[in-house]
Amino acid sequence: MRTLIRDVRVFDGERTVPRADVLIDGDRIAEPDGHPVDVEVDGSGKTLLPGLIDAHTHTFDGSLAQALTFGVTTELDMFCLPGNLARQRELAAGNDEVADLRSAGMLATAPGGHPSQLMAGFDASTLEAFGDAVGGFDTVADPGQAKRFVEARLTEGIDYLKIVVDDGAVHGARLPALTQQIVAALVEAAHANGLTTVGHAITAREATIALDAGIDGLAHVYADAEPDDPAGHELAARIAAQGVFVVTTLAYFEAITGQAEAADHALPGCADNAVHAVRALHQAGVSLLAGTDANPFAPVHGAAMHRELTLLIEAGLSNEEALAAATSVPARHFGLADRGRVAPGLRADLLLVNADPTRDIAATAAIAEVWRRGVRQPR
Repeated sequence: MRTLIRDVRVFDGERTVPRADVLIDGDRIAEPDGHPVDVEVDGSGKTLLPGLIDAHTHTFDGSLAQALTFGVTTELDMFCLPGNLARQRELAAGNDEVADLRSAGMLATAPGGHPSQLMAGFDASTLEAFGDAVGGFDTVADPGQAKRFVEARLTEGIDYLKIVVDDGAVHGARLPALTQQIVAALVEAAHANGLTTVGHAITAREATIALDAGIDGLAHVYADAEPDDPAGHELAARIAAQGVFVVTTLAYFEAITGQAEAADHALPGCADNAVHAVRALHQAGVSLLAGTDANPFAPVHGAAMHRELTLLIEAGLSNEEALAAATSVPARHFGLADRGRVAPGLRADLLLVNADPTRDIAATAAIAEVWRRGVRQPR
């Protein structure tokens, strides 16, 4: 199938081209060549973007299809039990009607540490959504277990390693947490196998432990530093100096703040603190990746990404910076060299919207068309 999108504004993942023609040839983007095409799409007044990449999700049955409906063509899963991971991978590999998937698989956490307390509280139907029972939840108790843990995850086919540093403070709880020595051992074992490491840390103290251990990226912003706390700006400067990327997950903090009756919740003020943290990180020059922490509850797969982009604008990013955070920036940090930009030779994972999100970020939700590997999705 050859599809020509004519006279369209293009945000190519880094910059905006006011008017261009873009050819989809099979599953790839190509230069228009003047040869006959099967379909022409009038792009006048519309904007073509790379398919969105959600840099923090938790996939379950049906979530990848839902994500694609909203223009999210790739999800970076940050915790997926082995049976569920195998099933979702098989689905994503052979089906252009769902978003593509990369995953951390089983995350590394302390015995009894986050998210063990959540999984233990889920009922049978909720556990079924994750695709596995809670039994056999693998944990790491000391540095000597790090190599074995990483090797077991590699056998399960992970793409990167997620390491939990979370003592429950933001949730008003007290949980066992990995020590800096264990985190460092996990980072070393992951790096020895060519894996990027992502730290789950949601306070400044937890983020510092991950940074001391040599983490590559953080799966959340820190949400406990008040806007006028100089420590938050000092931490942002350190994150920038170490070249560590941060996944923003503002939609997640917004969804759970103050919801004490929910399975996962954050104390009042965390959502505002998270926005201020993103502002400080942005001002410091930290590489920011748009991620929602979408899961079976809230935020919602696909739809939450459009809210995340709005919150990034509120935190001080320009429209193009926010769009890059959801396209080319996560592609670069997670080694997805075949996507995240609109350029000849790359995958035809594309989102066409009815207005100009470089001026009004809400336009990303005004979806006209979505293509996954060149396959046009039904609207």
